[in-house]
Amino acid sequence: MAATAALVLLVVCAGKTLAEEVNAENSPQLVAFDIRVAGDELRTRVVIEFEQKPEYSYHLLASPARLVIDLPDTVFGFDESTAKARGLMDDIRYGKMAPGRSRIVFSSVGPMKVETAEIIENEADDSFRLVFDIAATSDEEFGTLVKKQDWQPKAPDDTANVSLPGADNDSNKPFIVAIDPGHGGIDAGAKGRNGAQEKEITLALAKSLKSILDVRPDTKVILTRTDDRFVSLSERVRVARQHGADLFVSIHADSIRLKKVRGATVYTLSEKASDKMAQQLATRENRSDLIAGLSLEGEPEGVADILIDLTRRETQVFSINLARSVVGTFDGTIKLINNPHRSAGFRVLRAPDVPSVLVELGYLSNVDDEKLLQDPVWREKTAKLLGEAIDAFRSKVNGVSN
Repeated sequence: MAATAALVLLVVCAGKTLAEEVNAENSPQLVAFDIRVAGDELRTRVVIEFEQKPEYSYHLLASPARLVIDLPDTVFGFDESTAKARGLMDDIRYGKMAPGRSRIVFSSVGPMKVETAEIIENEADDSFRLVFDIAATSDEEFGTLVKKQDWQPKAPDDTANVSLPGADNDSNKPFIVAIDPGHGGIDAGAKGRNGAQEKEITLALAKSLKSILDVRPDTKVILTRTDDRFVSLSERVRVARQHGADLFVSIHADSIRLKKVRGATVYTLSEKASDKMAQQLATRENRSDLIAGLSLEGEPEGVADILIDLTRRETQVFSINLARSVVGTFDGTIKLINNPHRSAGFRVLRAPDVPSVLVELGYLSNVDDEKLLQDPVWREKTAKLLGEAIDAFRSKVNGVSN
């Protein structure tokens, strides 16, 4: 292996060397060790360097214009500072999509077309580079290119007419809690001022909460993801409904422009946002699928339709009770934001028959919150309080049902 390629195995990634990442699974992983973007808003070249010859496919997506490159399981060993959007590109995201699959998504400032896409072998060190030459084009040509692609978005799972395991009224059914660690894989979520990543914090706390709830009698815990992979918003909801969840708790640690704002917030679903900050947060969270390069064709146009349903209205009452339970348990122990129970149109909270809340643990845009969110002791304490809030909610629900 050439010196350049060998050096990449010394890069530390999420507490592990890339060599450890490569050997973590039975099948060898592809290693991308450099990425370069150059050009202007008329023409842009993207070069991605690999240790091995990559198998790849690509397609274009609209609204916004995106170039999506699909790869086998890949370790991205280049420094984040090199993955800078330039020219036609205004954003770059990369990461795992699913077992054995990784993805790079380039968002464009406008309509574009791929003029060339080729793999070139670097004779000096036996590595390979994947080269894309991209040019600006008209809206009409871009639309035609998108429509005539062989690639088609995977249709969302239809669970409406499927018998869902555990979704019956069996009196012996355990109390099922679906815990949703926000973001993951290619969708890293927010990043703290000192480098903390939302997707890592949410997964760590979700696992702590699961271990706490697992010892509860007659309780079953489902995680929507157990490792660093992308899960679409609709899939998170589907998992909760498939397992007949009695409640759904989505864990987040976002970032906002107001650096001084800190503390936990609990959100429930609403057709109308409770305030501007809640609306902005929901808008940002609802873009997760776009960031990962998914097409939203076939998705419900909004939450207004499901809010009309009587089941949704009943579920919403329980969701509000769950939110109040979390806020009440946190109060005095975990710092809360002003007006800690807020609401907005979060797509991940839309299951019409599962009481659902989104818990913002704190804000990575605030250095004090970031420090706490990275503290395992603080996360364990917070997980225990969430467990107590769930217990209180469960007791209240049982009291009502009895």
